[in-house]
Amino acid sequence: MALLEQLNKRYATKKFDASKKIAPKDLSALLEAVRLSASSYGLQAYKVVVVEDATIRKQLRAVAWDQSQITDASQLLVFAFESDFDEKGVDRFVQNIAETRKVDASTLSGYSDMMKGTLKRPKEEINIWLARQPYIALGFGLVAAAGLNIDTCPMEGFDPDQFDEILGLKSKGLKSVVLLAVGYRSAEDDYQHLAKVRRSNEEFFITI
Repeated sequence: MALLEQLNKRYATKKFDASKKIAPKDLSALLEAVRLSASSYGLQAYKVVVVEDATIRKQLRAVAWDQSQITDASQLLVFAFESDFDEKGVDRFVQNIAETRKVDASTLSGYSDMMKGTLKRPKEEINIWLARQPYIALGFGLVAAAGLNIDTCPMEGFDPDQFDEILGLKSKGLKSVVLLAVGYRSAEDDYQHLAKVRRSNEEFFITI
């Protein structure tokens, strides 16, 4: 019930208090929740760039419709998928499983083959699938932040190509897809006083 109360209080913060920074322990907890997110097959074929540098954030703001959240939030999280994810990525994941669970990698060959089979679809389909994965982690971040009383604003209003260039993501085989500004709301943000608007249970849920 406490979580539901916190989720009812959260909203897409429009104005952050630039003077308020997230305590290291709370930021660490938030990032760990994102790291623990579910992902297809558990592959985590994406990375999260934590942007704190003020100069870089000014550059990013200029290619994000001049939205103040980019510079005023405590941190800006950039979710980027691995656009060149291939069978080598699967091999790394399988090796990680083997080392973590102390099993022989050969016993995971069936699982490995299944994942590699998924990658045989057309590249366009694969990229659509890969681009969806960070949104799951984004959801985990939103819920975790609410539980930590950290304000957030998920954002798609930016130029991904420009972000990739500024952050040097292309050379890393990454493509930015969604942002999460995190910090604390400004007292001047009038949106915090508005009632949350959602569909009713009857309109939203379909029981079959």
